[in-house]
Formats: sequence, C-alpha cells, structure tokens
Amino acid sequence: MKAFVFPGQGAQFVGMGKDLYDNVPMAKELFEKANQILGFRITDIMFEGTDEQLKQTNVTQPAIFLHSVILAKALGDQFKPDMVSGHSLGEFSALVAAGALSFEDGLTLVAKRAAAMQKACEMNPSTMAAVLALPDEKVEEICASVDGVVVPANYNCPGQLVISGSNEAIDAACEKMLAAGAKRALKLKVGGAFHSPLMEPARVELEAAIKAAPFTAPVCPVYQNVDAKPHTDPDEIRTNLIAQLTAPVRWTQIVQNMLADGATEFTELGPGAVLQGLIKKVNKEAVAESKQSL
Repeated sequence: MKAFVFPGQGAQFVGMGKDLYDNVPMAKELFEKANQILGFRITDIMFEGTDEQLKQTNVTQPAIFLHSVILAKALGDQFKPDMVSGHSLGEFSALVAAGALSFEDGLTLVAKRAAAMQKACEMNPSTMAAVLALPDEKVEEICASVDGVVVPANYNCPGQLVISGSNEAIDAACEKMLAAGAKRALKLKVGGAFHSPLMEPARVELEAAIKAAPFTAPVCPVYQNVDAKPHTDPDEIRTNLIAQLTAPVRWTQIVQNMLADGATEFTELGPGAVLQGLIKKVNKEAVAESKQSL
C-alpha cells in the first residue's frame, strides 16, 4: 500500500519548485494562481529570494504547501495514495492532495494560518527546542515539572522530541533534560512556540475560517496529527485541524499506525527529505523515498 507524506515548516530552500514551474504548464498555471490569491509574487521569493525572506512564516508555510501540492498534482496517475499524512503544516497539503479541500481553499487557509501564527508569536516571545536521546515519557515528565508553559510539541521519532513554550520555561526544561541524560537539548531557530497553548490566539482566529471552508471526503484516509488516526469524515477532519495548532504532532505514532495498517512504501512530496529520515528512524525496515520534482 502506498503512503504519501508531506513536510512541514523548516524544509524550505531557495529554488524550491522552480523546475516544476519551468517544465510543467499546469504547475506554472497553479503557481501564478497562487500569486494572485496571496496578493504577492511568492514565486519570486521561492525561486530567487534569500534564505531570510523564505524563513518568514507568512512566506514559508504557503511556499512549502505550494511545492508539495503542485508536485502531487503534476504526478498525475503516479499519485494514487492508499493513505496520506502531513507533518504540522503538511497536513493541509495532505488534505488538498487527497481531495478533501480545493487548492484555492487550502492555500487561503494556509495563508490565514501563517498570519495568525505570526501574530501569536509576536504576542508571546517563545521558542522550541529539540531533545535527543531521552524517552518520550521522561520528556513529558520534565515538561510537567517546569514552571511556566512548556509542552511536548513534535513526537518526531523515537529519541527525538521537540518541546515548545515560553523562553524561560524552555531554558529551564533544557537544563533538566541534559541533567536527566539527554544527548542534546537544542533551541531551534523558530519564531515561536508552535503546537503549544501559546498558539491559542491563532487557533481561535483560524477556527472560524476552517469551519467556513467546504471540506469533502478525501479519496483515502488522512492520518491526522492530533490523534495519529485515519480519518475520512469531513467533520472529524475539520475538528482535528482546528485542534492541531495547540496540540502536539504525533508523527512517530502516525508512521507506526500507517505501517500497522499495511503501508509498504512511503513517498515524501515537497522540499527536503526530513520525513523520509524520520520514517526510517521509526522503523528501519520501512521503504521511504523523497521527491522534490518529477
């Protein structure tokens, strides 16, 4: 069974998607439509901008979404998923690729999500940190013992968990993680505490837009971040998508569940190869590849 997976923020690079734009007329058409929807030429930043420009949340999120979704569409008959999933932002790419949401509605929601998250980041100075080589339970226990907001945010693979919270609470938690035997507890270069209670203002802002967007049943089950389970019911998908901003990404559990449900090969669509690597760390026997172009 074929599983297609879609990356989240952090996978971007200058030049992403350019070969699709140059060589696939349908892709060029969709990129140009995206420029109109967004109200600025995101393609200029994607293809020829600086790393700094591309790193802005309001650019990064639509850029990764566009690369992933347009690649899935450009694959045509080669894109026949039995199941799909996406990491954080990638969940929107997965939903559009699987037909639960139109390209236009998906892009509009991603742009609103990015703007709402940017605003929430500015309201609360906050960050994230990657903790390596500690059991998930230990990380959860330490987070619970620290004063202030700090929570597990991304269960990426066994031995790699990203925590999210206020600057002070993250510093305190990192010290405790290292004292407990973590190989590393490394602060990430991100704008804020994604997938934590500090994203509540963004969740509230996005909730109305998600509720108003027309969702339909996808062509295959979508394994969602919030509970790592397969969903095809539009109302369930919508509810889980709203909860996603303040809840952890359960990627380890998603990969385990997809394998248990019969996934035999994983293809990552979009920039980078982060998910391909994480899948192999969840299960070294898993067959995984990444595709950035046709």
